[in-house]
Amino acid sequence: MLKLILDSRLYTYYGCPFAQRVWITRNFKGLQDKIKLVGIDLSNRPAWYAEKVYPPNKVPALEHNGKIIGESLDLIKYLDSNFEGPSLLPDDPAKKQLAEELFAYTDTFTGTVFSAFKGDAVKEVAPAFDHLEAALSKFDDGPFFLGDRFSQVDIAYIPFVERFQIFLSEVFKYDITEGRQKLAAWIEELNKLEAYKQTKLEGTKAQVVEVYSKRFLGK
Repeated sequence: MLKLILDSRLYTYYGCPFAQRVWITRNFKGLQDKIKLVGIDLSNRPAWYAEKVYPPNKVPALEHNGKIIGESLDLIKYLDSNFEGPSLLPDDPAKKQLAEELFAYTDTFTGTVFSAFKGDAVKEVAPAFDHLEAALSKFDDGPFFLGDRFSQVDIAYIPFVERFQIFLSEVFKYDITEGRQKLAAWIEELNKLEAYKQTKLEGTKAQVVEVYSKRFLGK
């Protein structure tokens, strides 16, 4: 009996933190052979992408079973629910509740930090990172947001924390981990994970500083 195999494609830009979320998920669940990466140059987007694939003309987007799905947080959950591989969400109700709270906070977190870059950055970013430190202190059975298990929540935050840590350190001489032991341990633990390490930017520091300086500091 012949089995029809439909290729799944993840349309991505390798410097995009939103797309990186889904790339990490793909890697951690061992879907490298099931989901092909298709790079899209956001500075020179091919006409066919918006016309034939994803009309919003942004990344990430997943082509799976004849349909196109977008939005990074939705895609983290979709890959976790619709593909094989280790689960990225525990069964514990308390941990699931925290996961939903932290998913809901992602836009506030990124928005707060981005806004701070245009003002008194060191002072204004502190509450956002304090919030993460407090969240990482909720469960004491491991270094991740949901305790001992790497989860969807860690994936949602690390691409942005990666970039914010670099920019704040290089430009404002601010260490986001100072006085935040849980956050420091979380970053250290994630940097051991191959699924994440494979997605980190090459030449990260220079690239992040250049992009964010132009965007937020007009330099």
